[in-house]
Parts: sequence; structure tokens; C-alpha cells
Amino acid sequence: MGQSLYIETYGCQMNVNDSELVASILTDAGYTLCQSAQDADIVLLNTCAIRDNAETRILGRLAHFRDLRATQTPHLTIGVLGCMASRLKGELLSPRVGANLVVGPDSYRELPRLLARAQNAVAIRLSDRETYQGIAPLRYATNGVSAFVSIMRGCDNHCTFCVVPFTRGTERSRDPLSILQEVEVLRDTGYREVTLLGQNVDSYRWSMGAEGDLPFAGLLERVARQAPGMRIRFSTSYPNDLTEAVLHTMAQYGNICPHIHLPVQSGSDRMLRAMRRKYTRAEYLQQVARIRAIIPTVAITTDIIAGFCGEQKVDHQATLSLMREVGYDAAFMFKYSDRPGTYAHNRLPDDVPEEVKTQRLAEIIELQNELSLQSNMHDVGREFEVLVEGDSKRSAEDACGRTGQNKMVVFKKQQSEPGQYAHVRIVSCTSQTLLGELV
Repeated sequence: MGQSLYIETYGCQMNVNDSELVASILTDAGYTLCQSAQDADIVLLNTCAIRDNAETRILGRLAHFRDLRATQTPHLTIGVLGCMASRLKGELLSPRVGANLVVGPDSYRELPRLLARAQNAVAIRLSDRETYQGIAPLRYATNGVSAFVSIMRGCDNHCTFCVVPFTRGTERSRDPLSILQEVEVLRDTGYREVTLLGQNVDSYRWSMGAEGDLPFAGLLERVARQAPGMRIRFSTSYPNDLTEAVLHTMAQYGNICPHIHLPVQSGSDRMLRAMRRKYTRAEYLQQVARIRAIIPTVAITTDIIAGFCGEQKVDHQATLSLMREVGYDAAFMFKYSDRPGTYAHNRLPDDVPEEVKTQRLAEIIELQNELSLQSNMHDVGREFEVLVEGDSKRSAEDACGRTGQNKMVVFKKQQSEPGQYAHVRIVSCTSQTLLGELV
């Protein structure tokens, strides 16, 4: 038996998928996955660098593993993978942090060789070609119902607040044939839902030779036809890159879920320019109207940043008014976090006081809770097809699953099992959850 391996994952869905790639690479090399860091010879942390509090949390975990090595497991190898590895590089090898291994998102194929060295190994070079084609992810921590499939890597947008172009490199798309083969394997092994992943899926493009280029709309249609019995989701869309062709494809195929995550970040044109977003408030609202005209049942969710550089009260009020105008079903909401290496860090003063950021974020969250409750109350009395994911966290007598709009539903499970579809009538709700009964 090879050395035992424990992987801990932070951040976005892309990191979850990357951890599955790492698990596949290392188990093929003879390593054995285990469920506890206490039982491991190697601990790998797949990290996120998008906000300071994410890095702070990971540094705390690294301190824990460093202490574990000092007191209980002297042979323990500690590795840092992902975006934080790209950003901090060799700093993570310092005695203060205690890592032995630092590997960026484009260097995972090198892990077996690097682990053989075990000490002070760094591989963080970004690639303009690596898509991990030919590696089948090891779905070691899924519910057996839903899975992620990466269709592209990197980002070319260079928003002023974002580290992703520096930690994950430029955009490159994956061969559609390999994507379809991966979806086919998931379909044949019983998965019922797949999410196509990319930092900006709408930038997906693959040359088909004499047939021309295959854009994201074409890939989405091929995946929907490849697995008609599976739900298809995708994330994330960039507002002015989302085409009508994608929307019409969603409307045409019933297995493509009517949910679009459309990050806005701010409702102020002044802030959007400072963030180097490539749309105006009016253009964003036009896109929302276009989406709802083509897909009337759609749910729209978003990302919002509070307290970006130079944000004034009028900019904050513009964000609140846009939220009301769109009526988001849900949102991810954050205080602005200055990230070294970004344009904002180098050129724009982080001049909104922390207490003001906190207050503005609280107002955004309060408003979104109201909007989410209104959205969920609209669903009371309606019936939905819910894909069962498992038991509710609060009671083994209840099942939970999601609607096509990605809303969580809890109901008495009776004979419902994970992976089955349940026909559920919504009888009540909170701002976060729909409560239903089997029909």
C-alpha cells in the first residue's frame, strides 16, 4: 500500500473539481486516499486566494497541521495547492508556515515527482495550454448525484479587484469530445446532474476545423443531447458575454436548468468602471430583461461587493436599488478585500473604512434576505420536480434536494432516495429554503 493522502478543499467549485483531478493523479501513482488528516502521511490543502479572510482561515489550518507534525506525526508532508500557492509561492515554505510543497493550478501532473522529493518543492508556473485533458477526475467526496465538469480554465477579463488571472492564467478551452466523454461516464455511472465549470463559461470556444468554431451555446446543446436524463447546469456567466444563443438553447432543452448566476458586483456605473467591468448598469438590466423574456421560469443569482475602492454612499444606494429592480433569488455578498498583485491594490486606494464596509454589507444582506423571501413566497402553492440529494441536515426523516432553479427544498422523504426525482408541492418557506410535501 502506498502512502496515505488527505485532501482538504477551499473555495469555488473549480477547486472541488481540481481536487478530484489531484486525487486521480495521485491514486494512479500509488497513493491511497484517507478520510482523516490524523491518518495521513500527506496532507494537501487546495486553497482559495479570492479574499483575505479565506487566506487567513487556510493559514490557521496550516498552523494546525504544522503543530500536528511537531507533536504527533513527524513524517507528515504538508502541501499547498491552488490559487494561494500561485500567489504566495515560496513564502509558504518558511518555518512560520511549514509547508513542504507548493503547487499551482497548472502543475498538478507534477505532483508524483514532487512528492518523491518531499521537501521544499515549488511548481507554480502557469500554462496557456493545460486543461488536464485525459485525466478522469476521481469523484471521492461527492453525493453520487451531482458532479462538476471543467470545460475551460483561466480568465482574460482582468477585473481590477480579482486575482484569478494571476493565479489561474489565461483562458483556454477544453476539447468538446473529452467533455462529452466525461459527461457520458457520469451518466452511465448513475449521476443525475452535471455542472459545466469555467471562470467565464461564455468565453468557451473550440475550433472544429472546416466546421468553424464551437461556442458555448453549441457545447451546451451537445451536452444536453448527450445526457437527456441528466440535469445540466453551468457557472459562471459574465454579463455581457452571455449570448441569446445560450438563452435559446436553455429554453429549448428541458434538462438544462433554468438558473443563471450573473455576477453584477455593483449597481453603480462609476464603480463598474473602477472595477473594469465591461458593462453598464443599463446594459446589465437589459441582459436581465432578455433572460426573463426568453426563459420566464428562470432564477437569477449574483455576486455583490460592498465597499470597493472609492465607493460613496450614492454608489451603495445604486447597488441596493439595482437589487430591488432585478429581484435576485439569491446572492453571494462580500466586503471588498484588497488583494496584492491586482490593479486595485497597485493603483486604487482601499479608502472605505472597515466599519462602513461592514454596515453596507449588512444592508445588502438584509435586503437580499427580503428579496429571497419574496422569491420563495412566490413559489408557495406551486409544484416542482426536485432532484433528491440526501437527508436533511436537521432530520433523517426529511429529504432535501433542489429545484431546477437551484432552490433547496426540504420535505418528508417517505420512499425518496438520493438521485431520484420527487414531485413536491411547496407549502411554506423561509428566505433560504422551500418546505414542501410529496405529491
